[in-house]
Amino acid sequence: MKRDNVKEYLLTYNAPRRIVQFLSFILFCAAIFGLGASSLLFPVLWTWGLQPNTIGDAFTAMQFLFYDGVFPWLAFASFLIVGILIGKSMCGWVCPFGFVQELLGFIKRKQTELSVRTHESMVYLKYFILGLTLFISATFSITRVMGVEAGYAKALGTFAKAPFTALSPSETLLATLPKMVLNFRINIANTPFFDLLSGVVNIPYLFWAQLAIMIGVLVFASFISRGWCKYLCPHGAIMAILNRFSFIGLRRDPVKCAKGGCRQCVTACPMRVPILDLPWEKFSDPECIYCMKCADACKDKAIKLKYP
Repeated sequence: MKRDNVKEYLLTYNAPRRIVQFLSFILFCAAIFGLGASSLLFPVLWTWGLQPNTIGDAFTAMQFLFYDGVFPWLAFASFLIVGILIGKSMCGWVCPFGFVQELLGFIKRKQTELSVRTHESMVYLKYFILGLTLFISATFSITRVMGVEAGYAKALGTFAKAPFTALSPSETLLATLPKMVLNFRINIANTPFFDLLSGVVNIPYLFWAQLAIMIGVLVFASFISRGWCKYLCPHGAIMAILNRFSFIGLRRDPVKCAKGGCRQCVTACPMRVPILDLPWEKFSDPECIYCMKCADACKDKAIKLKYP
């Protein structure tokens, strides 16, 4: 990269965003390095498999509390406070799994774009996943409070405690697989070969389902920019609802904007926000993650953050 290009890049929103993403990822992974735990709950996709955790995933905490028959006030508060104050910006700046998806974009530079009709249909998948998870967790919580949960718990099995997290690709990638590798390294020196082979053969079916979902999601995200965020993430579904009421937003200068003659902002947006169809004075689209790629792409500098 030439010196002028480097200087130009450093003046974009994307440069500090990458730094924040990387530092956030290190913070989330701090448990691996032996740092202390914290009770902070963030509305981002993370894992509870690393204990002690420096940061907690609010959606998983919500499922755990429902399982215990307790209303998840703190988890709801996390979504509500973050959603109102800074909208969906944590998805674009902090979320570890969002960072993983962006790294995949470096591997496959030329990504695919779904048709408008397919995109508009698939956007609702994340709301279905959210609704199904909350339905299972809430109904189980009710049966637990009533003391009649035994049959329901037996029917749900592993999915009783955290229906979504049991199959979460983030949980598999950032906790299940690292722990399996670590355990294998510990056992390989002291365990006979055939016992190790037997252990591999007897891995539970749930793990293979988790692995298949994780690989499927990562492959999908490598072809479709932010594919998990756009179509499948239940955290994103909750934040999308709150994004409409957020203090944060974007403003498009009607004098500077070339409108239909340019469309660079629309092309650059990984979430396919119809920027040119939204009000110019302030817009907070449900899908916007405030990555500011639209502002960086605009040669006329017509797009700015607006708060409140």
